[in-house]
Amino acid sequence: MDGTFIYNKPVSGKNFIGRRADQTLLSNLLLQGENVVIYEPSKTGVSSLLQQTFLNMRISGKSFVSASISLLGIRDMDSFLTNIGSSLLRAFATTPDEYAALVQQCLPDTHFVFDPVRYSSEDAVLSLNWNTDENDIRSILGLPWRLSAVSGKKLFMIIEEFQNISGMDGWEKLLKIFEDVIRNSRREMCSYVFVGSRVNGMKEIFEHRVFFHRQVNRVKLSSLEPREITDFVVKGFLTSGKVIDRDTMMNVCKRFRCNIWYINHFASICDHLTKGYITDATLLDALDMLLSIHEPRFKDITGDLTGFQLSLLRATLEGCKRFSSAEVIEHYALNSSANVRRLKDALCKKEIISFTENDDPEVIDPLFEYWAKTKLFKIKE
Repeated sequence: MDGTFIYNKPVSGKNFIGRRADQTLLSNLLLQGENVVIYEPSKTGVSSLLQQTFLNMRISGKSFVSASISLLGIRDMDSFLTNIGSSLLRAFATTPDEYAALVQQCLPDTHFVFDPVRYSSEDAVLSLNWNTDENDIRSILGLPWRLSAVSGKKLFMIIEEFQNISGMDGWEKLLKIFEDVIRNSRREMCSYVFVGSRVNGMKEIFEHRVFFHRQVNRVKLSSLEPREITDFVVKGFLTSGKVIDRDTMMNVCKRFRCNIWYINHFASICDHLTKGYITDATLLDALDMLLSIHEPRFKDITGDLTGFQLSLLRATLEGCKRFSSAEVIEHYALNSSANVRRLKDALCKKEIISFTENDDPEVIDPLFEYWAKTKLFKIKE
């Protein structure tokens, strides 16, 4: 049974807060057959946005089919191709005969075959009877358009943790073929949605290497309004007979940079700690509990950092923006401007910091930022 504050799964309906403009933009792009890329830190609401957008589209009478895979545990091209093909087939077929017919119709002259042994499991229903070649790659990546043409249904194919594709052998060739397939396909009936939680890894693919140039539209999550979050949390506490001061809740939103996942988890802890008014002592206890849950992860993040990398992280936490200035290099013992560039790259690859369009550094995870300030470096706020 779901509690008042849900943080263990994507949400929709009354539990979804804000981002109306994001829903409208995403819906319009998909219905026009545009491909979309979304890269935001983990647990910032991407899955909920997709779920809510699809729900709105269905309520408004739009007919479509969606399929998805995650590259979280996929590290080779053959697994990527068989999983994406299998996910697409599962969206359109329900019996072994239907699977076999679709493979024969939509994947002719390839090395992919329907594997009936895997039919009743959650595993891929496709297998390979030989090594993949370029024709196989093109066939799988173009499968959404062929399935849409056969069924007459609009299709959205979601690939989660897309940044992991760069860990596969031959990934650059794969993406060049991917670009060519999209370029030469009719866009009206099918859209790919590329989703990634490692922001810098996705930036490397879509901004620095510029793959899929002018072929994808980025949907950037808008910031949630503190007032909307406060209204939601205050109302949630009232349903169980509890009260929290609105100004206090606004400060909680500021502490977590309006990260609704952390706020829901924090509010759930508070909800279990008291039966009435939520005092400052309750809030501090809840914050300590939340930190204790995530502290092992934060220790792992910082445990592998070098002294120089820790120094650059501290400089970021203390508000420095121009790391290569002589004063900053001397104050934080960063050695040289060339070393600063290497340190920035290292912290970006570890997904600890990212840089805005104005090249200002920011710590990606708000709770990690608070922990690093107060526990690691003991910086006074």
